[in-house]
Amino acid sequence: MHEIVLGDVTITRIVEYYGSVGMAPGTFFPESPAESWRDGEHWLAPDFLDPATGTVVAAAQTWLLRSEGRTILVDTGAGNHKERPHAPVWSRLDTDYLGRLAAAGVRPEDVDLVINTHLHVDHVGWNTRLDGRTWVPTFPNATYLLPRADFEFWNPANGRTPAVGHGNQNVFEDSVAPVHEAGLTELWEDGHRIDANLRLEPAPGHTPGSSVVVLESGTDRALFAGDLLHTPLQFVEPDTNSCFCEDPARSRATRRQLLGWAADAGALVLPAHLGGHGGAEVIREGDSFAIKGWAPFSRL
Repeated sequence: MHEIVLGDVTITRIVEYYGSVGMAPGTFFPESPAESWRDGEHWLAPDFLDPATGTVVAAAQTWLLRSEGRTILVDTGAGNHKERPHAPVWSRLDTDYLGRLAAAGVRPEDVDLVINTHLHVDHVGWNTRLDGRTWVPTFPNATYLLPRADFEFWNPANGRTPAVGHGNQNVFEDSVAPVHEAGLTELWEDGHRIDANLRLEPAPGHTPGSSVVVLESGTDRALFAGDLLHTPLQFVEPDTNSCFCEDPARSRATRRQLLGWAADAGALVLPAHLGGHGGAEVIREGDSFAIKGWAPFSRL
């Protein structure tokens, strides 16, 4: 099952990539003790850890939402045919992402809203597609909601020096600028109401403009968490950051704040990169959190 209904919102999981990301846990999560992975192997493998290669397993996925008659995409993965010299796992992909959207009943022209929770390489790729030698908007009728803080931070014209080095090379030019130049973007800050069921909230730390989508519909709650976490180990060790966080201290504080809200509200937490069942419901456990149950999506 790759589709569930929460309140008045239908949620479909569209998976672009699932497998090893070619990074050992100690590289991906340098703050995480090796014993956490060793002791947790019995529940992290094989969905989130490949013991044979000693590498982290992750997904790149889009959350397809249908709410108030609109078709909404939360994050657009890595995209096809894109040159990523410093992010080889996302470079020159050739996936059937659009075919998977079509299988869910969505053509590119049907999409009303694209939400990029932040502007990293693996969240904006399908914003555009290659038409001949030109990058054009994949979803020509959509409004692309981009956090202004990230738009300004990642714009090469502003000369910022990101902590992640060159990992985002070419991304603004081929996946952000074309939709902005086409007049399809809306830059938001300080929060944005999407409709009666959905809203965008700032979640800074991972990047300056990182955000989450909050679903509150009827009695149901969900948090589309972007890169708030990349592995379920961060549920139980919430102070663990990935190596891709621009502001580590703020990232830790944001993760604790939002996981606290999710635990108190009984919200399903749906990040962009969890394999397995794609997300979880969490509860408070002392100064940390525990997994109450996995999301009701089929296991990858």
